[in-house]
Amino acid sequence: MKIAIISDAWQPQVNGVVTILVELVAQLRRMGHEVRVIEPSMFATRPCPGYPEISLARKIEPTLSQELAQFAPDAIHLATEGPLGSKGRSLCIKNQWPFTTAFHTRFPEILNAALKIPTAWGYWWFRRFHRAAQTVMVPAPATLRMLEQRGFDNLGQWTHGVDGRVFAPGSRDALDHLNLPRPVHLFVGRVSYEKNIEAFLELNLPGSKVVCGVGPLESKLKARFAQVTWMGVLPRAELAAVYRAADVFVFPSKSDTFGLTMLEAMACGTPVAAYPVEGPLDVVGDSPAGIMHADLAMAAQQALLIDRSLPPQRAAQFDDLTVAQQFVRMLALLRPASERQNSAAGRLASL
Repeated sequence: MKIAIISDAWQPQVNGVVTILVELVAQLRRMGHEVRVIEPSMFATRPCPGYPEISLARKIEPTLSQELAQFAPDAIHLATEGPLGSKGRSLCIKNQWPFTTAFHTRFPEILNAALKIPTAWGYWWFRRFHRAAQTVMVPAPATLRMLEQRGFDNLGQWTHGVDGRVFAPGSRDALDHLNLPRPVHLFVGRVSYEKNIEAFLELNLPGSKVVCGVGPLESKLKARFAQVTWMGVLPRAELAAVYRAADVFVFPSKSDTFGLTMLEAMACGTPVAAYPVEGPLDVVGDSPAGIMHADLAMAAQQALLIDRSLPPQRAAQFDDLTVAQQFVRMLALLRPASERQNSAAGRLASL
């Protein structure tokens, strides 16, 4: 099958959505599908307000139409709600092409935290964006229920997975050269408003704190929390080694729809400490892989007692092949299978 994925989030951006999409595309290609990712580097760009390290596409037409015409996809998936996703939505509606979307991030809460835009306004716009999709893919049951309560339709659960070839138990010596006091408490993610990272940094915990990630709050928080070890963005293999070396992974976010970093930590054998909110409730669940508590410091201390053989067992339930197969089953096909056996040339000639 030929699958077009239109996304405002793609490399070199570093965030959970990009990681999810990159791993999905790799798995789809291993399954034999032909995938075309239409992403910001193919267009003129401008910095995202409040997140200057993120580039947003502009002057999208006629390049987007030409890319779709050349590729002639069997299915179109709009991965994000930004400028590219919005233009892709308009094209699909104009040409009466069925399409799918995904709800990865609770942007209304992020916009409220960063720009003070009322949350209700954000969800009104998001309902409008996703309403025309055949299926809105949602990563976790708690988020699906939340969206149903906010009036969203056509929701389908599409979970996320972890690459067990990279994130797996192993040597725990990656931080030895830093001589950090134990226990080591680790945070991995964007250093930004929505991650609630200050709740982690302000905790009174024994041992050390390590942060892997970058973002708009990085300079401010580095100056305020100089005793924290700031490691920036690491290649995947090095990141996996840091996960393994940590004693507990602390996930302070209260607005994530899933929380892929929790899954990566667990796959490496590191237990999770988190608040009992959407994301952790679905990823950690009632498993013995982590501790959820309204007192995050207490959760971190109790997580240290978890047998490190248990978190990988929970992570193994989120297999990336199964995730890709589920994604394919949920796609909205532009034409019957019998037509897809013939040449696709010219199918989008009306663009």
